[in-house]
Amino acid sequence: MFHGIPGTGGVGGAPANKPELYEEVKLYKNAREREKYDNMAELFAVVKTLQALEKAYIKDCVTPNEYTASCSRLLVQYKAAFKQVQGADVGSIDDFCRKYRLDCPLAMERIKEDRPITIKDDKGNLNRCIADIVSLFITVMDKLRLEIRAMDEIQPDLRELMETMNRMSNMPPDSEAKDKVNLWLTTLSSMSASDELDDNQVRQMLFDLESAYNAFNRFLHSS
Repeated sequence: MFHGIPGTGGVGGAPANKPELYEEVKLYKNAREREKYDNMAELFAVVKTLQALEKAYIKDCVTPNEYTASCSRLLVQYKAAFKQVQGADVGSIDDFCRKYRLDCPLAMERIKEDRPITIKDDKGNLNRCIADIVSLFITVMDKLRLEIRAMDEIQPDLRELMETMNRMSNMPPDSEAKDKVNLWLTTLSSMSASDELDDNQVRQMLFDLESAYNAFNRFLHSS
């Protein structure tokens, strides 16, 4: 039977008369510091996920279409996450990876090229359309979450999203994704440039765009 080290009175050598040694060590002292570490953790997770996706594509575990959509989403998320931590503590993504021993060469290559490996310079290829559609979905939804709700700030991106989906010849014209986006284009076209969506409209539009985005991903999975 283990009785502890003589003279310590505790398990593993921790003195029984020093309870502070058992206290939880916190990385932050206030809400601002907590947010800083949360943001760094988010950036760390995005880079690691991007590395795992690149490996999965190399091993042929995901289809090119699914890879393109997922990679495009992660690159958008990376930009947002890096913006949150960039400053005095983090000068570049290379600095961040060295500091936290993040060995993700495949992810770093994607970040530096800023596009999925499936996308070449041909603006008309299918994978470019997929990447643009994913980015536009996320852009519009992020604007709504940031309370950007004026018609002239939302409609151009939404119109470009619809036009890009229409360029995908293998995407059916009656797809759920197109239907929901077109519904909101019609709503916005009846508004003046300075008109803003109200709270209920923003909530409904976010719900519909999330549904449309999920429907688009299901289409990619089945195609």
